[in-house]
Amino acid sequence: MPVNALFRDDFYLSTCEAVVTAVHEDGGIELDQTCFYATSGGQPGDSGVMHRADGTTIDIDVAKHGADKSVIIHVPSEGQSLPDVGEKLTLQIDWPRRLRLMRMHTACHLLSVVCPWPITGAAVGEDESRVDFDMSETIDKDEVTEKLMALVHEDHPVFLQWITDEELAANPGIVKSKNVRPPIGLGRVSLVCIGENSSVDSQPCGGTHVSSTQDVGEIHIAKIEKKGKENRRFRIRFGKPGASA
Repeated sequence: MPVNALFRDDFYLSTCEAVVTAVHEDGGIELDQTCFYATSGGQPGDSGVMHRADGTTIDIDVAKHGADKSVIIHVPSEGQSLPDVGEKLTLQIDWPRRLRLMRMHTACHLLSVVCPWPITGAAVGEDESRVDFDMSETIDKDEVTEKLMALVHEDHPVFLQWITDEELAANPGIVKSKNVRPPIGLGRVSLVCIGENSSVDSQPCGGTHVSSTQDVGEIHIAKIEKKGKENRRFRIRFGKPGASA
């Protein structure tokens, strides 16, 4: 059975109960449901801990997808004891880490608003993220930072809307990524919307995000790198320009 990925409907869910459905030979754990985000779309998977009924715990290094998006495998740290199939666990993600990734991921979406060029690559990190654009223009990083922070301070709501695979196929223009297509096959695709009635932005995304742009906090463009004749890499960091993350 496909896993019930609870994070898809509630980005702020940090704990839940689950039942073990499979334990792989390499130690990977499958569950009937999970609040652990699985590595995808440039956002790292969650780490955290599983609490057992006897009071012991299982540390989880990362959550990742299996053969397809319907499978999520929880990879335990080396030397951890493994649960039994059918065992009931309480899951708890590393919330401070997840929140930083959520803030960063939303910041990347804001950058795509300020810089409306096709996206050729992206990676979300705890302290620094990068977004690559198909562009040849010269642009000032301080000007981009100013526009980003204006969107942050305007405190726009960030929310999800769901469309069907067929609706996405009929509206390919909403996809900003030039090289990566949103996953289809699960019947529905999530749109991350920013602003009342999606007035600021709306794009397919399976990642996790904060609930308002204000929650992104202080960010800046630390560097813009030329990665080719028509490719520019923007590096986003927390804090004011010149400050460490």
